[in-house]
Parts: sequence; C-alpha cells; structure tokens
Amino acid sequence: MRVGITGHRGLSTEVEQRVRAILTAAVAEYEAGELIAVSCIADGPDAWWAETVLAHGGRVEVVVPAERYRESLPESHWPVYDRLYRAAAEVHHTGMGTSDSAAHMAGSEILVGLSDVLLAVWDGKPAWGFGGTADVVAYAERTGVPVRVVWPDGASR
Repeated sequence: MRVGITGHRGLSTEVEQRVRAILTAAVAEYEAGELIAVSCIADGPDAWWAETVLAHGGRVEVVVPAERYRESLPESHWPVYDRLYRAAAEVHHTGMGTSDSAAHMAGSEILVGLSDVLLAVWDGKPAWGFGGTADVVAYAERTGVPVRVVWPDGASR
C-alpha cells in the first residue's frame, strides 16, 4: 500500500505534536511490510510521515520536484532530508531544475500518481500559492486517488 503525503509546512510546535500523533495512529492501520510512504520529504508533514513509516518498518519512496529542491528547504532540515533520501527504496525525479511552484506541483502530481491514498495535512482552506496543499488535494480528487484529511480539531496555521 503506497500512502502519499501532502501538507502545510511551518506549523506551530503544538500543531506539529498533534499531527505527529495522528500520523502515528494512522501508520498503525497498516502492516509494516506492506506500507510505503511516498513523500517529497520537505520539512514538516512530508518528513514526519516518512520518519513514522520507517519507524513502523515500512519503506519510503522519495519524489524530488527539482534538481535544486534540497537547497530551497531550510538549511536546518538538510540533515533530515539527507537521512530520509538515503533511506529511500526508490527515488523519482521530475527532471526540472529550478525549485519553484511549477516543479513542486509536478512533483506532487508524480507523488499522487504513485499513491493508493493521499494523506493531506490540510486546514481545508485554499492554497496560498500554486502547488499548495489545496491544489494537491484537488489534483488527487480529479484523478480518483482517495484523500484522507489529517487536521487536528481546532488547530490553525
């Protein structure tokens, strides 16, 4: 079972803790040997899901939206990104160079295409820019990939 992830970055520590708890509960619904996280492994929910699946005994497939994607992420996240990238069972690339909204959406489209279900750490609001969580959710819905919204009650961005 391939379970992709999309979600808001830059969440508060309190919301992060609540989302991590939800992801931990979600991973327990799957047999470890049959679970594959599909993730772009950005800081936030992407990395949290990949870490949770690996800790459960599952595997990770990484989607790299752009050649310079890693450098567009916070430098403090690079060690986590590198560790998860090295742990990947497979790595998929868009072939794009610049890490921009178009590349991020292209990466998300590949991610959705690889997934049997998409977890969305999403507050239900429109995307702040092209390729945001709401756009990824809409793409999954248009292509028939089931979406499971993961958002703590009462939380805000």
